[in-house]
Amino acid sequence: MQAGFAGYWAQADAVSRGVALLMLLMSLSAWVLIFWKSWALRRARRDLQRAVPAFWAAPDLDAGRQALLGLDREQILLPLLDAGRAAPAGPCLEAAGRLESQLTRRLRDALHAVLQRLQHGQVMLASIGATAPFVGLFGTVWGIYHALLQLSAGGQLSIERIAGPVGEALVMTAAGLAVAIPAVLAYNVFGKLVAACEAELEGFAHDLRELLQSAAG
Repeated sequence: MQAGFAGYWAQADAVSRGVALLMLLMSLSAWVLIFWKSWALRRARRDLQRAVPAFWAAPDLDAGRQALLGLDREQILLPLLDAGRAAPAGPCLEAAGRLESQLTRRLRDALHAVLQRLQHGQVMLASIGATAPFVGLFGTVWGIYHALLQLSAGGQLSIERIAGPVGEALVMTAAGLAVAIPAVLAYNVFGKLVAACEAELEGFAHDLRELLQSAAG
């Protein structure tokens, strides 16, 4: 692979080299996201497992919030609690609704914001996984075309003269797959982890809504 890429780069034109650099950028972006999201989602799962029981074991809401401050490192539970305890500022349509409706709306908006943070980077991973093979294929096709133009300008063509440049150009197709496969696998794994976190957060939001509604009543 390394020798093939070196040969491809040596005989490549500006377009082929641009495609190769784009593939490198996509690969670096995917791996940065993979490492970062693996760390963040692992912390979020651990925080949920420790923080939710600690919150419900607290004697009151203030003590529960203090427990979350020490355990909710990814800030996925605190926004729900703060949103549930918040009150509308001034006379507005939100304040005109029933207390139950206000509480549901605030918790729903906070939950959506938390989930959006947990899903950050998923679109880029999906885009890289979907487009990298085609970018690599374009690099292969363009590399073959460019190599054939150079060979035809040098005289008679033969299988021996064609095989080397074509083989080197095919490296870009392999590179596209090498970039796409980790991105797709990571996207699927992270999707399952986010879905698990979402289920636990929805359960916490539901129970918190019942608690706050009972306290207000």
